[in-house]
This record gives sequence, structure tokens and C-alpha cells, in this order.
Amino acid sequence: MRGYTQEGVTEAIRAAGGEIYAVTSEPHSLARDAEADWETGLTHVGDPHQEIEATCRERGWLALFTHHWDGDRLGAHADWLSHPKGYYQPGVLVLGREGRVLYRWRSRPSRSNTGGATGRPTAAHVWSAVQAELAKPADAPDAPPDDDPTLDSPPTPWPLFVLLLLANGWFLKPQTFDHFGGEFTSFERIRRAQKRMAVFVVAWIAAAWLLPGWLVALAFAAWAIKVGPGVRDIHRGFQNVGPDEEPD
Repeated sequence: MRGYTQEGVTEAIRAAGGEIYAVTSEPHSLARDAEADWETGLTHVGDPHQEIEATCRERGWLALFTHHWDGDRLGAHADWLSHPKGYYQPGVLVLGREGRVLYRWRSRPSRSNTGGATGRPTAAHVWSAVQAELAKPADAPDAPPDDDPTLDSPPTPWPLFVLLLLANGWFLKPQTFDHFGGEFTSFERIRRAQKRMAVFVVAWIAAAWLLPGWLVALAFAAWAIKVGPGVRDIHRGFQNVGPDEEPD
């Protein structure tokens, strides 16, 4: 979201008399906290009952995938989670003054985008597409869904993502990077987990080099049994929709 402000898109939209909103299925109080803490430059709006999403769906503008997150089972701090109807996955919708859809995209959560957690159209890509639509006549049809946008990050291999969650939980249990994880922000904890992961891999390589193979294999098997249930919960908990599946 910061990209829209950093790349000047937010300023351009407001200069043209428009506004840009970051709508979330969190309560409005948390949305406003995020607006202050993240410094996105956008107006954040909470929509925990998904009334805004329902309106967009009913008017044929955009239908988002939703998911029910079991934060307690997946190691998140469930006391701050509040999704009475689940949470909706990312999407981008741009409307013109006359109500014409100038751009629309929705995330299709899968293993490759870590259940919808990564992979967003870049602000530059969205703005370029919007400008192309604005150049068309006012009575032009709505812009079709963008199924091949320029994304802000490459796909993350699922095993690598799971290993990163394990690193966040000190390799004892996968721990998600929720936004209420203590003194460090989620971004700082990701960087710390990446460093732990590198040390972890090097340690296993060193052990395989220096110790008897049977001992290393036994230790690895014991560790795999220990973390197996948590890995299974992560695998089941992150949304992975099929290529032809549509939102409920």
C-alpha cells in the first residue's frame, strides 16, 4: 500500500479530485491504528461485516475471496482477531466519477502467493491501466478484470515460506507474522527470521559434514516429528483455491 504514496499515485488521484481508500475486514479502530502506524498515506476504513465488499459484489464491480482464519490454531494472537464473517483477500478497485470501473483485480489465494499474503499489482501498473481507461470515451464499458498484472514480488516457494514461519517460532512450531507480536514489528520479525533460517540451514549442513550420518538423520527425524503437527496446521490453514473456483 505504501507504493501508491511513494510512487506519487495517491497525490495524483487527490489532485484530480479523487480519493484512495485502504479497506480492511478488521474493525475500524484497528484500521485507523494501522493508518497511523504504517504511514501509508491512505485513508483506512474498517469493514468487519463486509458491507463494502458486499456492495461491490452486488453491483458487479468486484467479488473477493474470503477466508476464515483460525489464528489460535495457527499460532497467532487470537485475542486481537475479529473477523465475524472471515477476512477478505486483497483486491484493487478503481471507479470513475460516473461509476465506470477503470481497473479491477483480485487475489486468487494459493500456495504460490502464500495464501494471498503476497503478490499485489504495483502502483505504477495500476495507475498506467487507469490512465489508459480514462483516455477512452465516458460511455466505454467497464474495464475487465486484470488477470496478468505486474506484481510487486515474485512467487514464494511454499516450503521456503513454511521454513520462515518455523524460524519465527524458533524451529519449535510455525509462528505467523501477525501485527501484535511484541516489541518488534512484523517486518522486523521477518528479517530476524530470515537470519535464523540461514543459521539453521548452515548448522544442519555442518552437522551432516562433521557427525555420523545416522545421528544426523535421527535428530532430523525427531525434529520433523516435533514440528509436523504445526506444519500440517499451516498447510491447512492458508487458503489455496483452485484455478476455476469462484468466491462463495
